[in-house]
Amino acid sequence: MPRLLLVSNRLPVTVKVEKDSVAVVRSAGGLATGLRRPHERSGGQWIGWPGDMSRLSESQRTRVEEQFAEQRYVPIHLTASEVSRYYEGYSNRVLWPLCHYMLDRIPRQDRDWEVYRKVNERFADLTAKQYQPGDTIWVHDYQLMLVPGMLRERLPEARIGYFHHIPFPSSEIFRTLPRREALLKGLLGADLIGFHTVSYVRHFSGSLLRQLSLDTDVDSIMWQGRQVRVGAFPMGIDSDSFDSLAKEVSVLEEVASLRRTAEGQRILLGIDRLDYTKGIPRRLLAVQRLLEREPAWRGRLRFIQVAVPSRTQVEAYATYREQVNELVGRINGQYGSVQNVPVHYLYRSFNEKQLAGLYRAADVMLVTPVRDGMNLVAKEFCASRPDEDGVLVLSELAGAADELNKALTVNPYDVESTADAIEQALEMGEHERRERMRALRAQVKAHDVHWWVSHFLGRLQGLPSVSVRDVKGGDEALEVLKSAERLSLMLDYDGTLVGFAPRPELAAPDDALRELLAKLVARPNTTVSVVSGRPKETLEAWFGTLPMGLHAEHGLWSRSRPGDAWRMLDGVTAEWKDAARPMLDEFAARVPGSFVEEKSASLAWHYRQVDPEFGALQSRELRLKLAETFARRPVDILPGDKVVEVRPHGVNKGRVVDAVTRQLSPGTLVVAVGDDRTDEDMFAAMPEGGLTIHAGNKPSRATYRVSGPEEVRKLLAALVET
Repeated sequence: MPRLLLVSNRLPVTVKVEKDSVAVVRSAGGLATGLRRPHERSGGQWIGWPGDMSRLSESQRTRVEEQFAEQRYVPIHLTASEVSRYYEGYSNRVLWPLCHYMLDRIPRQDRDWEVYRKVNERFADLTAKQYQPGDTIWVHDYQLMLVPGMLRERLPEARIGYFHHIPFPSSEIFRTLPRREALLKGLLGADLIGFHTVSYVRHFSGSLLRQLSLDTDVDSIMWQGRQVRVGAFPMGIDSDSFDSLAKEVSVLEEVASLRRTAEGQRILLGIDRLDYTKGIPRRLLAVQRLLEREPAWRGRLRFIQVAVPSRTQVEAYATYREQVNELVGRINGQYGSVQNVPVHYLYRSFNEKQLAGLYRAADVMLVTPVRDGMNLVAKEFCASRPDEDGVLVLSELAGAADELNKALTVNPYDVESTADAIEQALEMGEHERRERMRALRAQVKAHDVHWWVSHFLGRLQGLPSVSVRDVKGGDEALEVLKSAERLSLMLDYDGTLVGFAPRPELAAPDDALRELLAKLVARPNTTVSVVSGRPKETLEAWFGTLPMGLHAEHGLWSRSRPGDAWRMLDGVTAEWKDAARPMLDEFAARVPGSFVEEKSASLAWHYRQVDPEFGALQSRELRLKLAETFARRPVDILPGDKVVEVRPHGVNKGRVVDAVTRQLSPGTLVVAVGDDRTDEDMFAAMPEGGLTIHAGNKPSRATYRVSGPEEVRKLLAALVET
């Protein structure tokens, strides 16, 4: 088993000080339990913050560090300011509410971003220092979203996984974040990015498409020449542990005591961190609504709500606690009596044995967050019911709802329907209760936390070996260009010399580009050709006076120098256009913002101004229809950057290479620069010793790579300055 480097915000330990002794105690919880076994078996390291150790004496600190080393924990010590700004600040005041769809809770300015970035950098530096060739790195959660990208820069060949433990919001929500692109690029440093549910995968893919123009092909994204995989890996719990706890004598005694205390009453149970995402106020209102409309349940219900203290230093949480306290008081004041109150509110933590007792004693479990990545409480309840009884009422906005389909699912924002579901659960017959619980328990036991770890690591470690092709940068390309006695440059236009524009006519060359090209053609022993998908009339209007070759419509039309007649490739027919044009026109009519561009022997459907996700779906549908219609005809259907083009078979930029090189003196270095699939034909046709440069992050056969048009221009400008 490869050595595993685990990277998380917190180490899975607690430092306990008692009089003169100090000890590192392992934490309970799903992540700590699930990862303990592979951490130990692989002999790996676990990197994270150990908590505040500032109050330890020097000798205590030394003993703690020794215990960390023995257990292979690598602490990263954060200052109080870093904890306040990186963790409580950016992570929990910006990313947490954003991912839970609560934009109104996000501060007006993200002043803590720079500290978040620097702490992520510290995690990446420490991980890289611990790394040994062959290790697998697994980064966890939203506090460390930049770490995979930072690690990829430091360790290009490392195998890196990332898991997002909270919801990933829709692209419409995520696009509101000022630092959205940096975070997405950070995640794309991983080889495998995991989420709890398919919907989170879809939301992530939508954000990539909208923000970075990256399309996801089933479960794969191409980024900087690498293949990044995404997938849904629903996290489980240590179900055997909860099952065993629920059978212990001491737990059963506690269950019996709880039921005696609630004699004649049905027990409703809620267990949550006191967090505004958990929906506690709406849950209380649903209980209140049931008591209000069904007087028969008054005095017959005992709702035990456990609220575990959380982020007590954050003002929003203190306000939320006050809101919950007021609701509890109001309901108890209205429906309670001297002998009994309907809501038993417990603001404190419980250990796993105490939780198992509560789970087993409950008649109905209420898990109704307004948004939750997974919610393991729902699974713990099922695992703690070896008696196969009890009913789970579960929010449809919790990730667990995708798996636990035998629960009674509710919209937590609909108080009335939640009250209906509670009543349905209370009145459900024994046969149905047991049938539902058996199915829920089977699901929870089959997909426990060990299955989750094995499933994710198996997928990550089963990916093709991580290798970095020797793709060099612009500086190295420049040195080769400078050293050549004679040069022949073949330059694509859109996406290479200029960025993309909403409409083709808006991407006309600027004065700086015209001046740069004029200098290039004036450079001694240098010839220049523009090889573009543009119509010949456009290229003539833009560059007709410059002494260079022009090749239009991907090489269909060519002319070598100003004043020469344009020549068309032999044997090309456009008879197919009459059948293709109505199909493209239909899509242009039904997709607002899209349009059809007609060239002499090709047609293109552009959708750059269309909503990215909708445009991508329509593009796929159009390509399928075209492929079906022209399956037996000499036509190529080419997807491009926000365009679908239909052109005659055999017309491609590769044919330009032969026409250009035929006229060159021996020893001329032939250089091709381009950014998309049409330019790959040019790269493939290059003569031996030719130099190829890809502009962008798509997969390419090119030997050199630059980031885009800006860097292409810098390279060419540096060339003419010599």
